[in-house]
Amino acid sequence: MRRSSTALLVTLLVSQIGSVTHAEVPLRFDTPGASDDLRAVLQAASATRETAAKDVSTAQDLVAAARADYTRILAALYDQGYYSGRISIRLDGREAATIPPLDAPDRIGSIAILIESGAPFRFGAAEIGPLAPETELPPAFQPGGRAASGTIVESARAGVEGWRQYGHAKAEVSGQSIRANHATQTLDARVVLDPGPRLTFGTMSMRSYERMKPRRLAKIAGYPTGKRFDPDKLDEVRARLRRTGIFSSVSLVESETISPGNTLDAELIVTEAKPRRIGFGAELSSNDGVDLSGYWLHRNLWGGGERLRFDAEITGLGGTAGGADYSLGARIERPATLSPDTSAYIETKLEKRDEEDYTEDSFSLAFGLSHIFNDRLTGELAIEYNWAEIADVTGTRQFRQVALPMGLEWDNRDDPLDATEGYYGALDVTPYKGLGDTGSGAQIKGDFRTYRGFGTDDRFVLAGRAQFGAVYGSGLAETPREYLFYSGGGGSVRGQPYQTLGVSVLNGGTLHTGGKKYLAFSGELRGKVTDSIGLVGFYDVGYIAAEDFFDGVDGWHSGAGIGLRYLTGIGPIRLDLAAPVDGDTGDGMQIYLGIGQAF
Repeated sequence: MRRSSTALLVTLLVSQIGSVTHAEVPLRFDTPGASDDLRAVLQAASATRETAAKDVSTAQDLVAAARADYTRILAALYDQGYYSGRISIRLDGREAATIPPLDAPDRIGSIAILIESGAPFRFGAAEIGPLAPETELPPAFQPGGRAASGTIVESARAGVEGWRQYGHAKAEVSGQSIRANHATQTLDARVVLDPGPRLTFGTMSMRSYERMKPRRLAKIAGYPTGKRFDPDKLDEVRARLRRTGIFSSVSLVESETISPGNTLDAELIVTEAKPRRIGFGAELSSNDGVDLSGYWLHRNLWGGGERLRFDAEITGLGGTAGGADYSLGARIERPATLSPDTSAYIETKLEKRDEEDYTEDSFSLAFGLSHIFNDRLTGELAIEYNWAEIADVTGTRQFRQVALPMGLEWDNRDDPLDATEGYYGALDVTPYKGLGDTGSGAQIKGDFRTYRGFGTDDRFVLAGRAQFGAVYGSGLAETPREYLFYSGGGGSVRGQPYQTLGVSVLNGGTLHTGGKKYLAFSGELRGKVTDSIGLVGFYDVGYIAAEDFFDGVDGWHSGAGIGLRYLTGIGPIRLDLAAPVDGDTGDGMQIYLGIGQAF
């Protein structure tokens, strides 16, 4: 017996070695009467096509793929609503289904696949229930609709999910009846649902954490114990944990069984990422010079999710307007301070700016709260102290103020770095109380963006941006420079040098400073030349007023240009070439290089 087993093994090995094919096997794929879309679906379902196209394959591989294709292709037909199809797969003239798996020929010279799909079936009956209120079923799941098997599956899934949204976490399909009538080419589908009891959230167990303190982990997660079951609440728990950046993976699994009192427990399994992170950035403009930035981050300082971040930035290196600017900032943030969705932070910043018309040394210290209302809307409120010393042609002056900055941000873009659909809006209001000679008032500013993709796979995108700003209360001379507005440069009007549009009404018109009112508009047409190369055409316009909108002491300028985008996994690399169109604040070509779209 041992000798015969060994002989059989050797025979099989020799058979495998001798059956290697060193060229593609000719294959015919016929789908008479099928539409181009159906043919593409059937081709994608065929493992035989893929195997036959390989440079090196074995006859055994081809036989196995062909035998599996009967089921794969049949499932594809059912998924498209075809239930009377016929499938023939012939290997050198032999039907693949008749070839024993362990008796494959040494070589296969030709393959012929014939699929007769027949006519598509329609639903005769399409019933599912009981359904929870407001359950939305696929539109095709109705008498006369295309009877695709995927539609039945989607309907069953929608019915179960509808009950889960109403607290019935263990809703399930309890029965089904599916019958095809080939004479009338109709399909009767009846699905019965069992909602099960309405449940409330029970307890959440936790494991696999290392440095995290369990009490803080539970606080950040915010598992809604005692509240009615809602699958969206589980998604919120996962989102809170992921946005801390502490964890490389987060898994929240519902219990398979219902606990006493109709409660549902869950188990949280997390894997902590490396706590420290460092990053760098760079941007280049022909007029503004080189901007360099870097940060160091600790994402779990004391085991409670505390984030400590240091930022350093040097801007304007080699620029033609003014000298280099320097800033150093630090921020420590604690998540889940007042609620699972509220974080508290302390932030400080030192800055030295060397502009064309003034130099500034400044310091700020702030304590604030940020709150996430939902996955689109966030808000922030802080109390802040600012000190700045300004030196210009009039001498040296200090500004000191206590401010209460607050803001809201809405973002439903499909991709913040390269959006094709959606909207973005930010509105900030900063009341401030001046100390000493500094005036008191309020600054308001907004930034709104919209995106619309069109063409195949959103190959073209129209993008628009509108910005505004205003200062009320304090006079121009007594308003802190950081609250005034300039226009020009990559963040406002490309083609015009950085911050070249301001006002010159102080000290007899010899002092150039920012204005109290600001408007800017930008439009872009983006198009993909290839999957990795894109082109952009853009036009920007900016406006600055000294006191009031359109008061006569104001100015407009604009710029336009073209851009090249190299699309990467971390966002597009941006190269923009722009020139001034209107206004006397600059001339010549401006070059901008960075990561991500301009807006």
